[in-house]
Amino acid sequence: MKKTIVLLHCLFIFVVAQSYLVSDIPLPKSYVMDIDPYECNEPCLQEFLLRGEIFSFMAHANHKLLDETLNEARLVNAAVLNIGHYLSTRQFQVALLLPYKKLGKYSTSTTNAVFAYLISKNTPFVMKSYKIEDENLSTIQHALKKIDGDNVDLIIAPLTQKGVQNVINLEPDKSIYFPTINKDSLAGCSKHFVFGGIDYYAQSDLLLQEAVSPLVIFSGQSRTGKQLAIYQEQHFLQEMEQSKLQTTSLENNETVEKKVYKYFISPHATNMQHYLKENEEIVEGSFFINTPIIKSGMIMSQITLYDVNATNILSTQINYSPLILSMTQYKDREHMLIA
Repeated sequence: MKKTIVLLHCLFIFVVAQSYLVSDIPLPKSYVMDIDPYECNEPCLQEFLLRGEIFSFMAHANHKLLDETLNEARLVNAAVLNIGHYLSTRQFQVALLLPYKKLGKYSTSTTNAVFAYLISKNTPFVMKSYKIEDENLSTIQHALKKIDGDNVDLIIAPLTQKGVQNVINLEPDKSIYFPTINKDSLAGCSKHFVFGGIDYYAQSDLLLQEAVSPLVIFSGQSRTGKQLAIYQEQHFLQEMEQSKLQTTSLENNETVEKKVYKYFISPHATNMQHYLKENEEIVEGSFFINTPIIKSGMIMSQITLYDVNATNILSTQINYSPLILSMTQYKDREHMLIA
């Protein structure tokens, strides 16, 4: 009998027990529609508040109000009632300016990324793609005229440096976001333009603080790869002079000259034996790799294969990818630093 009572008591506790864990599901937002055919000015809004007609007030107060008291009431009620904000006049218009031949498969991923971001903002929108075959001045000018006629709020243009420079030369009076280019790599700008490209030069500056001589730079034959290699060489030598890195050996009083070796790798090259095998000049140097992820994995594995004994391996965000872990062994990347 006692066992039965204890069991029933435990069952009762289990049934009435409550969980105090907070759910990660966001609360639903409420949207108040304005179905009143008449306009409502500030006295009208004040009257709604005095009569306690909060939802009528919120339906008309769907934007920032000039009167501070009324605007504060709008913000407080929106927070208490969890009322979402939306553009009551029209939907947000977004244009994607896509050079599909240049972007290739990234055209789809760019579109998906923009679409996902806009959905997360809980704002009605219209997104339209404007595909262009090339980034010539005339082609971009024609596309911008078409976009301008569609009354677009924002243009997202994943262009190359050539395309962005052509847009700058046209001086359009439109808000444009360039996700592919860093502002510092261009001449001229506009207050309407926003840039989201990676600053490889700032990343190089940080990484070169960890570099020792000889500095061995592996770069692709692209414009970006060549520019980075030249910049990294010049910056390394410049920092060397400023920091008095050309030191004097205490043993033989000889000046130790710091050296830089640059190798520009063909896209089809797979064997790095010519650069690495029995090359005494690069032993225990710092290796700066400016190549795409697949090529970088090849270079790193062959640095180990040919016993170069690199002091460290440096790379900008070019190689910031989980693939570097699956393509290399631990020993290959043990002393690697990625910005």
